Amino acid sequence: MGSPMNRLSIFVDGNNMFYAQQKNGWFFDPRRVLEYFKHEQSETTLINAFWYTGLKDPQDQRGFRDALISLGYTVRTKILKEYYDDASGRYSQKANLDIEIVVDMFNTVDQYDRVVLFSGDGDFERAIELLRSKNTHITVVSTEGMIARELRNATDRYIDLNDIRDQIEKVEGQ
Repeated sequence: MGSPMNRLSIFVDGNNMFYAQQKNGWFFDPRRVLEYFKHEQSETTLINAFWYTGLKDPQDQRGFRDALISLGYTVRTKILKEYYDDASGRYSQKANLDIEIVVDMFNTVDQYDRVVLFSGDGDFERAIELLRSKNTHITVVSTEGMIARELRNATDRYIDLNDIRDQIEKVEGQ
């Protein structure tokens, strides 16, 4: 058996991260994300990697989803729902996968010691607090202006995407 705290699970809130990356003006490479966190601490074993994303229709992002699966991610999807916003007078689309993320976190909790959550959504605060009470080390990855104060306060460690850009950025031609 390896060192303590060496079993890792990664949870990526795909839609939340899409907007964070758009805000930063660069995109991360899902393969490089796995490599970075596997090698960040010695003797780390990647147990699970989940990617959650909303789809316009069942064929939406098919190539991207297939690529994620081939990298080892478990991909969870939900069809986007359209909402009318009275304030702006516009329609917006949303696929809320927070419940799926939390269910997977707790359904696999006995398999890992460390979690890396890619999201800035404050809705995860309570789930993170409960996981920490089970001696799980939680790292949240997001970006300034998109990380909820509650989530940042609840986590063991916060990483700004821009601080690890060199290690995870998608490089053309790779």
